[in-house]
Amino acid sequence: MKNQNSRKLKFFLISIIIISLGIIIAVFFKYRNMLDETAGLKSAIQNAAKMSLGKVHHTATREGVIEWSIDASSARLLDEKKQLILDDLSVIFYMKDGKEVHLTAEKGFLFTDSNDIEVAGNVMVRNNNYVLKTEKLNYEHTRRILFSNGTVEISSNSEKLTADSFFFDLNTKKTMLEGNVKGTFSENVNL
Repeated sequence: MKNQNSRKLKFFLISIIIISLGIIIAVFFKYRNMLDETAGLKSAIQNAAKMSLGKVHHTATREGVIEWSIDASSARLLDEKKQLILDDLSVIFYMKDGKEVHLTAEKGFLFTDSNDIEVAGNVMVRNNNYVLKTEKLNYEHTRRILFSNGTVEISSNSEKLTADSFFFDLNTKKTMLEGNVKGTFSENVNL
């Protein structure tokens, strides 16, 4: 009987050891697969975005003069395209006379090699007198112009204009509207 109990104990202990080894091996392979998947995901993210940042502020200057500054809730740098992808952004364009033009949008791209900006999603541009609304807008840094090839709506307290495209020169303050330009005026206008 003693011999039989001893065999049962040995069998039980060997069974526990084999089951434990099986569990350890299974956990090892599962963990290894998870590491491989995580490494692949990290590699894919790193290949697409070289850097991700939260709360970004950038200022563009030319010959010591600040031309614009941009703030965003987050940004991702795509190195191969030289683009900074921005979320919930606001831009302030500084005019020569000290006035400011404010731009807000849901998404945007800052092209780091040219300082050009492209924004989309609930785009709003405003100064002291006017508000422009559109879905997509571009800023060309070398010429300091804002333009949109999509429908725009410009409004003030007494006027509302719509057009198929828009162009605004920040240096000269000249605005050009093209395509189906329509307007309403609510005060006395002398033409």
